[in-house]
Amino acid sequence: MLTIKRVPTVVSNYQENGSSEDLKSKAHGCGRNCLGNCCLPASNLPLYVFKNAEHERVEGDIHGSCNGGCPQMSFLNNHLLGQWEDRMNRGLFRYDVTSCETKVIQGKYGFIAQLNEGRHLKKRPTEFRIDKVLQPFDENKFNFTKVGQEEVLFRFEPNKGKTSVYFPSSPVDLEKGSPSVIAINVSPIEYGHVLLIPRLPDRLPQRIDRDSLLLALHFAKEASDPFFRVAYNSLGAFATINHLHFQAYYLAVPFPIEKAPTCRTMSSKGPYETRVVVSKLLNYPVRGFVFEGGCKLHDLCDAVASSCISLQNNNIPFNLLISDRGKRIFLLPQCYAEKQARGEVNQELLDTQVNPAAWEISGHMVLKHRKDYDEASEQYALRLLAEVSLSEERFQEVKQLVREAANLQSDDEYNIMQQEARYDPVTTAQVASHLHQGCLVRH
Repeated sequence: MLTIKRVPTVVSNYQENGSSEDLKSKAHGCGRNCLGNCCLPASNLPLYVFKNAEHERVEGDIHGSCNGGCPQMSFLNNHLLGQWEDRMNRGLFRYDVTSCETKVIQGKYGFIAQLNEGRHLKKRPTEFRIDKVLQPFDENKFNFTKVGQEEVLFRFEPNKGKTSVYFPSSPVDLEKGSPSVIAINVSPIEYGHVLLIPRLPDRLPQRIDRDSLLLALHFAKEASDPFFRVAYNSLGAFATINHLHFQAYYLAVPFPIEKAPTCRTMSSKGPYETRVVVSKLLNYPVRGFVFEGGCKLHDLCDAVASSCISLQNNNIPFNLLISDRGKRIFLLPQCYAEKQARGEVNQELLDTQVNPAAWEISGHMVLKHRKDYDEASEQYALRLLAEVSLSEERFQEVKQLVREAANLQSDDEYNIMQQEARYDPVTTAQVASHLHQGCLVRH
């Protein structure tokens, strides 16, 4: 049995630092003003209802290129960033991520390195087995019902109509449904780092399904910013909390994985213009799939969700990166934790204490020690990611699982190389202007 050392269950850092009098004055139930059933039903929380775009046509071509015409900054972006900075000013984060040094590592891939010593020192440890992708929810371990409502930016719910609406305060009525929330990540990696927690009161384990993935796609689509990415880590692929959640943050440069060439390998059945196309990454250190296209938003969601469910059921850890406003999804099966447990990872790599989850695999290396940051090289990144990747033989087995689960047909005969750039400098300048200057990558 592969395990991670148990640690005492704790509440949020804000609650830990608050006095008992402060907590009691804010409490509705247990005294912590938390997101549990003791406090949540009597609460008023901001509410963002997004337009029901599930059946709208997916904008753009099948490659999802901006073509210099990305939409203006959305209300969701404005509001999310404003509320995130408010929580930063109120001292709710464990450290100031805007002071973290960031650089692009010299080399052909353009890996991004960040020195984040605070995340190493103050992030909550993992509390569950690492050899099982599916594990039951454990009320006794840390979960998001234990955090304070101060960390919630807003609820995120679908609207039956065709418009998005924001309510600064709205009562929580659990009888009408289980609310999903957007909350800060108190141990952030980047500017605007938040968590999407689907149906929070239902206490769902870290197990992806169609509804939760569709919610994440709506979140990426509603943000409408190509530099806002949403990610998911399964258990065994460095998710640290067994309570269903996605992560998201802003980074004003393309991830190296987004620039990697691809080769079309599978597609859904039906007319070409409505197909979901699945490609494999080429000339990238981690083997993975790229899903894009489809006529409707739920077409893309169904293909990816079916694939993820199959991987979960076969105990294969994986990471997801939702890119280009929800139009491209990278599915990345991995085996680093398994190799680590078997003692097959080089000690030099282990000493850096980098856990390669979705962000690291995508090319954003979060380094925890000054020495590693100062000496960061493309060779180090390639060595680390090589340990993450499945072997070619194992990858082909996973490909077959994906093909069967999503009912895809083989398109290997096309062998189409897709190497066009997906971000242009004009768009970069327009979108990056809202980001905190302390977090911009400097060349």
